[in-house]
Amino acid sequence: MKKETVSVQMESEKLRATKRYMEKKEVSLEQELGRELVKLYEKYVPAPVREYIDEASEDSKSTAKAKKPKVAEPSVSGNTM
Repeated sequence: MKKETVSVQMESEKLRATKRYMEKKEVSLEQELGRELVKLYEKYVPAPVREYIDEASEDSKSTAKAKKPKVAEPSVSGNTM
């Protein structure tokens, strides 16, 4: 599924402090924000819509795999000189 970028603003001093203390705990700001976005998605998007999106995503993945051309392996000749 195609991904998009979300942009938010925060006061620079607060952002620096957040990043600094997250780094001390070996936590990624991007990963934490990603987890929170998933929670928002699950909270606000109705379950039938999420199911539909998941099924459509799985279908497009299987279609993309089926469309990939197979690469022929080079044949090895048994003739040696």
